Amino acid sequence: MAAGGFTHKAFVEIDSTNEEARRLGEAGEVGPVWITAQVQTAGRGRRGREWVSPSGNFMGTLFLRPQCSPRKAAELSFVAAVAVHDAVASLLPPDLRPDLKLKWPNDLLHKGRKCAGILLESSGIAGAELAWLAIGMGINLAQHPDNVEFPATSLAALGVSGVTPSDALSALAAAFDARIALWRDVQGFAAIREAWLARAAGLGGSITVRLSDETFTGTFEGLAADGSLEVRLPDGMLRLVSAGDVFFPAQSL
Repeated sequence: MAAGGFTHKAFVEIDSTNEEARRLGEAGEVGPVWITAQVQTAGRGRRGREWVSPSGNFMGTLFLRPQCSPRKAAELSFVAAVAVHDAVASLLPPDLRPDLKLKWPNDLLHKGRKCAGILLESSGIAGAELAWLAIGMGINLAQHPDNVEFPATSLAALGVSGVTPSDALSALAAAFDARIALWRDVQGFAAIREAWLARAAGLGGSITVRLSDETFTGTFEGLAADGSLEVRLPDGMLRLVSAGDVFFPAQSL
C-alpha cells in the first residue's frame, strides 16, 4: 500500500515502528517507507523514555536513506518537527491552530501541553554517508498520558474527535513531501530553520535547560545555523546547546 507516494507497511501490533525501521535498514530496504502500528509494545521516546502507545493514537516511522552525512541528516529533526506541525495543524479547526507550537528540538505543544513527539534514530559512520534514518512519530489523537513530567494533551481533549491514524498518516505524508523537498532545495536548512522559528514556543522568554550534568536558566534567543539552541545567560554570554531537555514557565508559552 502507498501513502503520499511512499510505500506503507501497516501492523496491528509491533514492538516499535522504529525497531522495524532498523530491521528494514539492516535488510537492505531502499525506502522511503512509512511504518505504522495500531499498538506498540515497546514504544520509546527521546533519551530512552517510554512512549505510551494506546490504540487510537498515531504511531509511525518514516524510513529513509537520505544520502547525506550524519551532520546534514541531523537537520531532518527540524524538517520532521515542521512537517508534524503542518500535519496536525491541518487536522485542527482554524481557531485552535495559533496555539500549536514547537518545543526545541521537535516536540509539538498545544497551549504548552505536548501532543506529539519525534524520535530520530540512524545507522552510519561519522564523516561518511548515513546508512539509513528512522523518523519515529507519536501523535496523541484519541488519548494522552497523565502524571507525566511534561503535561500532555490530545486532539480529542481539544474537542477534535474522530481523527483516525489513517487521517494522520495522509496529512503527514503530504507534509513531509513538501518539507523534505524544501530542505533539498537551494534554500536548504535556512528555510526550514525560518519555518521552525516561526512556530517556536517561548521564543524571547525565559527557558530552563536540563543537561545530563547540570541545569541552567536563561533567555531563549533563537536557533543557530546548525540547529543548536541559543540561550542568553544572565551574565550576557550566549550559550549553544546541542542536546538537552527544555522547560518554559507558563507565561512564556
